[in-house]
Amino acid sequence: MSFNNTKHKSGIEQLPILEYLIKWTLIGAVAGCLIGSASALLLASLNWATDYRENHLWIIALLPVSGLMIGLMYHYLAGTAAKGNNFLIEEIRSSRNIIPFRMAPLVYIGTVLTHLFGGSAGREGTGVQMGGAIADFISRTFRMHHYDRKIMIQIGIGAGFASIFGTPLAGAVFALEVIVVGRLRYDAILPVFISSFFAHITCHAWGIAHTHYSITQTPELNIQTLLTVLAASIIFGLAAMVFSRLIGTWGNLAKKYISYPPLRPFVGGIFIALSVYLIGNTKYIGLGVPTIVASFSEVQMWYDPLMKILLTTFTIGVGFKGGEVTPLFFVGATLGSALSAILPLHVSILAGLGFVAVFAGATNTPIACTLMGIELFGADAAVYIGIACVTAYMFSGHTGIYTSQLIGSPKHIVFWKSKKGRTLK
Repeated sequence: MSFNNTKHKSGIEQLPILEYLIKWTLIGAVAGCLIGSASALLLASLNWATDYRENHLWIIALLPVSGLMIGLMYHYLAGTAAKGNNFLIEEIRSSRNIIPFRMAPLVYIGTVLTHLFGGSAGREGTGVQMGGAIADFISRTFRMHHYDRKIMIQIGIGAGFASIFGTPLAGAVFALEVIVVGRLRYDAILPVFISSFFAHITCHAWGIAHTHYSITQTPELNIQTLLTVLAASIIFGLAAMVFSRLIGTWGNLAKKYISYPPLRPFVGGIFIALSVYLIGNTKYIGLGVPTIVASFSEVQMWYDPLMKILLTTFTIGVGFKGGEVTPLFFVGATLGSALSAILPLHVSILAGLGFVAVFAGATNTPIACTLMGIELFGADAAVYIGIACVTAYMFSGHTGIYTSQLIGSPKHIVFWKSKKGRTLK
């Protein structure tokens, strides 16, 4: 019986909606708890890996060996899972393949090894992929309809993101916004919000604490501040574009000169280890959280974001595993902090705006990033956060770290015919 027929006979639209609510509350709770637990394991593991590396710096010399291990593991075991986040996005749109559950342990092991031995990477990609694999496993276990399966994958993305960063609202909207640039699927809002909520509280229940950031001075609303924020946000958007394009550049170069995939992270690991040795510190590898925190109170050097862009894009491009988002936070926060030396705004507001705006530009998710900024920094700077995220999103061009994103609404009418319906580059 169709929905329309049901409505005409009963006259009560809320009955099928109630069924929908109960169904997805139960499913979202179960999925959220499982994914939140997986994220807790990942975060605890990365904390251990970071502490061990910083206390045993000699281990960075073994980065090429860990790269070879990751390369061999993915070459012979991953299959379609090797495409990572892009695979999840494609499956939500087409639903052609199953997401193998082995994606979760593979990306977990690969990410921990990357961080333990000194690669520059994040954790979002890992949390999202683990979440997607767990969610699709649930959908197959209960033989869900392909329509519900698409929602389940979005549940996995949202819950993974929310529990990794402690931002349930941003995580939920991110899962909805990231699939098609400029378009949202409203039918998945409730399930994704519920699962993100449960994933967030579950991760906390395991004793995992998230880093707190603070914008200590929020300027009054005036034209001068608005113009300053717009100018900074253009720079944030350009930085996001450079970051996105460099990942593809390094990846293409690695494929061109090294035909055997497992050797790409091995050779790349040699260059990264040598770079750390030449730089003389570990500031630009790993997550870089201490530097992100410092950016809100201390003016950083102009070359800090550049160094992080180069090392992270190279690490990911040659085949190491991990996310891009925390490095994007590093790039944005340090860039904003450095800009405070020449722009008439406090270091904390520029660091905070850069933190979310560069992320917005690289992922093409300005709404999710605006919500993340509000969740992390409070609502006092909400107007500036929203302006910064949207501006950076516009100026990052039709690029992004997720190249499987489909362009639903181009960023300007002049690109409507040439860009609409295409994937990013």
